[in-house]
Amino acid sequence: MARDYGARPNSDVRRRDRAIEDDAWIAAMLHRAPMGALATVSDGQPFINSNLFVFDEAANAIYMHTAQAGRTRSNVEGDRRCCFSISEMGRLLPADTALGMSVEYAGVTVFGTIAIVESAEEQERALYLLLAKYFGHLRPGDDYARIVPEELARTTVYRIAIDEWSGKRKEEAADFPGARRYGGSS
Repeated sequence: MARDYGARPNSDVRRRDRAIEDDAWIAAMLHRAPMGALATVSDGQPFINSNLFVFDEAANAIYMHTAQAGRTRSNVEGDRRCCFSISEMGRLLPADTALGMSVEYAGVTVFGTIAIVESAEEQERALYLLLAKYFGHLRPGDDYARIVPEELARTTVYRIAIDEWSGKRKEEAADFPGARRYGGSS
């Protein structure tokens, strides 16, 4: 008999053998992932947008930014529910049958509510966190000019308050026969 997946928690992973329930593993993956996909909704229509982001572990939140006007902002103003996802691809795993072919992977999915950050102080803090993640070798005030109010007026900063998350991973033995990386390298 089929399970009623709609009645289960959003963070429930169907394949229990691949579920990661280690919050430290999930947090580490959120820290290292270079990009994420933000899913919002408008009038029942899902919308997904790839974004640079930063995970603020102390605040249990994800920050990102977009242009001052656009689809993401419009959707967030209409419905604060969101989903955010990151993933990594491992090796391709060949098999003797088409159905047996597989791939190693790891992923995290976050469920929560997204809000437009209104406070200039929090906007600036979030943007500096983003800059530290991607340009950590550069220092504000030394290597680039500090953020000014005119810049804050040209962007929208978002905070995803994390309600729940799930992690999932498939990993095989290092000596898996015929395994190779996508793109042809071994």
